[in-house]
Amino acid sequence: MRAPLRVHELFFSLQGEASRAGLPSVFVRLTGCPLRCRWCDTTYAFSGGEDMTIDEILAAARRWPARHICVTGGEPLAQKRCLVLLAALCDAGYEVCLETSGALAIGGVDARVARIVDIKTPSSGEADKNRWENLALLTPRDELKIIIADRADYDWARAKMAERPFPARCPVFFSPAHGLQSPVKLAEWILADGLEARFQLPLHKQLWGNMQGR
Repeated sequence: MRAPLRVHELFFSLQGEASRAGLPSVFVRLTGCPLRCRWCDTTYAFSGGEDMTIDEILAAARRWPARHICVTGGEPLAQKRCLVLLAALCDAGYEVCLETSGALAIGGVDARVARIVDIKTPSSGEADKNRWENLALLTPRDELKIIIADRADYDWARAKMAERPFPARCPVFFSPAHGLQSPVKLAEWILADGLEARFQLPLHKQLWGNMQGR
């Protein structure tokens, strides 16, 4: 428990995305990410932060009245001790979810953790980094998240869903890239196609914009 992780920020807020949207949660944002998505909204987490042991992270989390903890980034799995942190949070009695880019293997994540896995679309510039073998590891308690920045992204994602059994394994969320894709248009495309995906506007951005620590 003594070896540190690099933590960019640790805060208490409402979960903004996927099925837990609206739940008060502690967020542990780890520093660093191997990807450089063109529309990334957390570039500030690529560097900086402070070293914290798992015991220190747990002590900080206990300041807030939350049962839920979300470990995010950056790309949290880029730090090897993230796996130890996730298990320790579960051992401490928290409901834990992990937000990950989908570019790194998720097989080592504790089975008690709900994994929210991105699929990177062409507009991100990182679609070639998708680790498709992760899909076979997903369970109904996990979730897939796809950020749509334009019609080409939507068509690409729709084609991928036709090729692979996404909805049969776990919920799939389509969200408009903030400031790039019209939410109304995206909703209309989903309805027109009867797509088995859940439209979602990121709640935290509706409340606070793209504010750090929210």
